[in-house]
Amino acid sequence: MPRMCGSAPPGDRCEADPPLAHWFRVLQAICAVMQSGHAPSRCIYPNVNPGAMAIAMTRIVPIAAAESLPFWRRPVSLLFVMAFTMPIGFYAWYALITNFVVEVAHFDGADNGLLHTVREIPGFLAIGVIAIIIFVREQVLALASLVLLGVATAFTAWIPTLGGILFLTFFSSLGFHYFETMNQSLQLQWLPKEKAPQTLGWLMSAGAATTIVVFVLIVMMWDTLNLTYDIVFMVAGFTTAGIALFCMFAYPQFEAPHPQLKQMVLRKRYWLYYALQFMSGARRQIFMVFAGFMMVEKFGFQVHEITSLYLINLVVNMGFAPFLGKLVARFGERRALAFEYVGLTLVFLAYGGIYWFGWGVMLAAILYVIDHILFGLALALKTYFQKIADPGDIAPTAAVAFTINHIAAVFLPVLLGLLWLVSPSSVFALAAGMAMVSLGLSLLIPRHPEPGHETILSAPMPAPAE
Repeated sequence: MPRMCGSAPPGDRCEADPPLAHWFRVLQAICAVMQSGHAPSRCIYPNVNPGAMAIAMTRIVPIAAAESLPFWRRPVSLLFVMAFTMPIGFYAWYALITNFVVEVAHFDGADNGLLHTVREIPGFLAIGVIAIIIFVREQVLALASLVLLGVATAFTAWIPTLGGILFLTFFSSLGFHYFETMNQSLQLQWLPKEKAPQTLGWLMSAGAATTIVVFVLIVMMWDTLNLTYDIVFMVAGFTTAGIALFCMFAYPQFEAPHPQLKQMVLRKRYWLYYALQFMSGARRQIFMVFAGFMMVEKFGFQVHEITSLYLINLVVNMGFAPFLGKLVARFGERRALAFEYVGLTLVFLAYGGIYWFGWGVMLAAILYVIDHILFGLALALKTYFQKIADPGDIAPTAAVAFTINHIAAVFLPVLLGLLWLVSPSSVFALAAGMAMVSLGLSLLIPRHPEPGHETILSAPMPAPAE
């Protein structure tokens, strides 16, 4: 086997050094000069082959060959590391942002709606990753997006004005949405279909576990250490960025077995998946934007109280997420999604009842937890697409799906923010109607979806003759 040029004896056949090897060689040359000049220092790695170090950072490993790597450097391990990392920055921001904008920036409902509209614009622009992955590998883009999320989160409290918060929110959201787009694509490419539901459930549980740690630290230390918004945002943001940078160098580049199309993909046979994504985005915005805002505005929740509610949510979800994955694997995507949408319809109607009938804070908190559990069944939408998709469509369709998911998210929060000023209950009534539309669409999913049999309206593929 040919050796790297930097380590091959004269006359031996060698390969060109990877780019990083050049810089290792420069450092070694400097170190050698220092030694010859009797400098008191020594080379830190005098016997290390720079070409080998560079290969460890830049080499491409097929998924099938990744089993030979140490367990912690395998593709699934990287998925779990990213699942642990993203919530540190994002959910620290999510836990504090409502109180921050109300207490420090003095936002009202309309300002809050505008904030979340700006936050969703990068999701609408997620289709742009198709152009980026022409030049950058998906794995690299995912980790770079995590770095952007972390850095933007770190500086959130530096400009406590409407314009400053909107500016930083846009860039933190850009990192979050581009990461989620690539993360979903990598999950569906790297996980085998038979194990995907259960593994996705465990990945959700891992993310919930990290978020629990973040929220526990906020609850326990907010008053004890007299923390400020600036301190929490910076610690969480830079931790996220640091772990992402570590992963860039610690893991090789994994190569999925099926090359991904580097162009926008819109296929007629994916129409039901697109429709479910659109309704999911519209419905989820109401929960993300207004459920937490209701707890602060109507019931006066403080930072430690709203964070404690998120914490209860996460403990329940950490236990339920693997079960939800098994539920999807056993009963199929149609039944799982139908169950989710029936439950969400009832939950949103009950949210409206808090305003119509004056129901109390305890019911509101219980509904918030149930709401979050039901949203966990959205993993069934991922596995539905994995079963019907052409293998090369996963990356471009993940980008298209994120854009479709955020079409309503761009304008809905600001419009519903204005409606909220007039009638908060009407916002939740509208969400219940959206959940009912999603229920009707979910019933079109076959029991065993596959290419050519994406909906019950399309005939299944004939079995091959024996």
